[in-house]
Amino acid sequence: MLSATATTLVAGALFAAPAQAAPTPLALDAANVLADSFGADRSAGTYVDSSGATVVTVTDSAAAAAVKARGGKARLVERSAAELSSLQASLDKGVVGTAFSVDPVANQVVVDVDTTVKGAKLAALENAVAASKGAARLERLPGKLSKTISGGDAIYTGGARCSLGFNVRSGSTYYFLTAGHCTNIGSTWTNGSQTLGTRAGTSFPGNDYGIVRYTNTSITISGAVGSQDITSARTPSVGERVTRRGSTTGTRSGSVLGLNSTVRYAEGTVSGLIRTNVCAQPGDSGGPLYAGTSALGLTSGGSGNCTTGGTTYFQPVTEPLGVYGVQVF
Repeated sequence: MLSATATTLVAGALFAAPAQAAPTPLALDAANVLADSFGADRSAGTYVDSSGATVVTVTDSAAAAAVKARGGKARLVERSAAELSSLQASLDKGVVGTAFSVDPVANQVVVDVDTTVKGAKLAALENAVAASKGAARLERLPGKLSKTISGGDAIYTGGARCSLGFNVRSGSTYYFLTAGHCTNIGSTWTNGSQTLGTRAGTSFPGNDYGIVRYTNTSITISGAVGSQDITSARTPSVGERVTRRGSTTGTRSGSVLGLNSTVRYAEGTVSGLIRTNVCAQPGDSGGPLYAGTSALGLTSGGSGNCTTGGTTYFQPVTEPLGVYGVQVF
């Protein structure tokens, strides 16, 4: 179960989110392509501001002018993605109970520290953050970073419960995705009364995704999350409103706080995660993160709860789709 500390959450399919005022995927994609064209030395990435506009962060006036010439919104920042990435690597000392990500809005590296990090290890991190002279900030998590099991549409293996993330297919063969720390536990998965299928792949730690092939032909397989149709998959932008659902806490919404986060769970380190302020609790692991009709991620773990709030990390869904050669529908 989710502890009072940061935790990986195992869960099932999520219900649909209400319609949200958010930039279209095309606008987000165009901004990301433009930021990438400047290179890691001239941009710190993109984010969605409070008005719903996608902002491209740049380090020089020429790049800012190029963004504006294409009808975009630019913001000059002090530190580039390359500088922040280098700082992130130098701050990460491999301490279990820590997570590292970049906040393009504040133009800082964020160091998340759970309640197990104390004494000399905590002091060393605090000193390193202070030495960054504002390029990094430290945030204390209300719990312990760890993993758990249960979900939206609950799935079971042995005595463990997780959440079905997204139904996917390759031709006429159907599968579902969930968290890798779930699929590591067992090979045969059920819905509590009927067998659903058999594990076809798993990856944790390093990543946190797994795939199960349906063997039960009597079950109707929907490509939706609850009543929300899912038609595509993409990477979210910082600041974007997102929704997740899990069997423990139902449908919850929040915002993306960072991308490419590295989280050091006690069970192993996972990199490339989406950092959000969407709450979650034990039983939510593996469940889907989405925005409108777009699949975004699978619930990995986090800290806190849905009473006091918390920080939750998600495995980007585009990676397992590519690795396993499957697609949402």
